[in-house]
Amino acid sequence: MKGTPDTTPDRSPDRAPDDPRGTGAGRNTARRRRTLRREVPSTAGLLAEAGDFAAMRRYRSFAFDDHKDYLHHVDALLRSLAARGIHTTVALFDPEEYADYCAEHGLDPDSARTRTRFTAELSGGAALPYTGQPIEELAPLLVDEAVRQATWEYATTLLAGMGGCADCGEDIGQASFERASRILRRLLDGAGPGHHHLVCSVPTDAEQLVAFLHAEVADEGGGGAGGAGGAGGAPPRADHRDGLDFVTVLAAGIALGGAGGLVLRSTSEGLPDRVHGWRLDRGRVVALPAAAVFDAYCTDADTGEPVSPEPGVDHCPGYEVDLPGPHH
Repeated sequence: MKGTPDTTPDRSPDRAPDDPRGTGAGRNTARRRRTLRREVPSTAGLLAEAGDFAAMRRYRSFAFDDHKDYLHHVDALLRSLAARGIHTTVALFDPEEYADYCAEHGLDPDSARTRTRFTAELSGGAALPYTGQPIEELAPLLVDEAVRQATWEYATTLLAGMGGCADCGEDIGQASFERASRILRRLLDGAGPGHHHLVCSVPTDAEQLVAFLHAEVADEGGGGAGGAGGAGGAPPRADHRDGLDFVTVLAAGIALGGAGGLVLRSTSEGLPDRVHGWRLDRGRVVALPAAAVFDAYCTDADTGEPVSPEPGVDHCPGYEVDLPGPHH
């Protein structure tokens, strides 16, 4: 489902529509239109999962009956647009949201024109730029993006609804976000130089919130692994959006005051990988001892059964990253 139809021919016709004699002026007009078309972006709506594809098959105007064949044609379409220099955004097409959209606007859902209109408005949701990746790689990335966006929206809504502190009136959501930002900086400062992968998990009544963050801390010639090597040196390099997601989920865990956990895995040249852990307890981020980190990392999350420790990984205690505050 393509958001912006492309009716411009790939090659100049012998006689342009506005040039019945086939003069050079007409051919120049066609070239200009093709050039302009490359500056008009496209949006493609993708039914990434088989269940969503099956839901769209109830519409007679939907032309596909096999999900694999559909994905093959979408892949060919994206490659064709890229070959013509057209920037394309691929957005996750949700059949339930589509049905709601049609009902809200009084539109016929069994219409290619309606699907086009809906798709054109999807770029503000779960969407990724097409960069030439195969469809079998793009589809799961798009699903992950949708999950990440939904997680951030839920955590943001939760923080906004926390209200003020009963003692001092301070906005609990904002205060928790600021604390979470400081905690992330201390996590990376304490990790030292290297590549760091962080995971924050917070259970809520509605769902499990999980956020991931990859960060690089440069070796500035001071500090070591597990110390304060990042403090005062070059700032960690991390994707801004990932950092915002991570801080928001951590802030939600702090504000809720319930259970949760943090894991930091660090990779530095010439050293074994190091794993540190923390737990959320009554609004505080508490460092775990090495034995607890080992138990958590070597236990199957689904079955609770122990799993063999990964070779070349040191299970290390957490370090202090949180300071007591007025709302603990």
